[in-house]
Amino acid sequence: MIKAVIFDLDGTLLNRDASVKVFIEKQYMRFNKWINHVPIEKYTTRFIELDNRGYVWKDKVYQQLVGEFDITGLTWEELFQDYISQFPESCVPFPNLISMLETLRENNIILGMITNGKGQFQMDNIKALGIEKYFETILISEWEGMKKPESQIFQRALDTLNVLPSESIFIGDHPENDVHASQNIGMKGIWKKDYQWDNVKADFIVEDLKEIPLIVERLNNQSIKFY
Repeated sequence: MIKAVIFDLDGTLLNRDASVKVFIEKQYMRFNKWINHVPIEKYTTRFIELDNRGYVWKDKVYQQLVGEFDITGLTWEELFQDYISQFPESCVPFPNLISMLETLRENNIILGMITNGKGQFQMDNIKALGIEKYFETILISEWEGMKKPESQIFQRALDTLNVLPSESIFIGDHPENDVHASQNIGMKGIWKKDYQWDNVKADFIVEDLKEIPLIVERLNNQSIKFY
């Protein structure tokens, strides 16, 4: 019996690739006076390369950008602080996010989240998506002192929700940090399909969030009310 569904954030609920593109275009316009000698396409492309899908923190990204593009009159610290304060305004959810969460919660499924990243920054993004209220627990690696794929952070979420691994599903876009790590402690691991990986072995693979309640229904072999 599945009682809890736990989610990753970036690349799973938050469309981070789309969000970064929206943000960087807005930032380019805000600081156009200092960076207009760099074509916007070049600035955007280089940011995305250096960012490495969020695995490189932005202090290093902006130091590199300022040096490479010979940006003067504007410091990397100012660009970095702009990222911290303004990125939540550019958060793009994946389709069917709210309706999926509503459906699960209305059918008495407990919801949790585990995300790697900086504490307040990630929480600001969660709030920007308008989804904080749906989750019984939200664990962010910086605040927890541990991160995925460490088994302890998954176990902490399960303990907080008072459910067993066998009663839980984890959904994420990273094959190792999300799918295999959750499977290693006995959870069902669902892969939210991502273009950069192929042949990922998971209990289930989804392309759209609306598929998740159907998987819970299938596993529980009972009707589920949709909203």
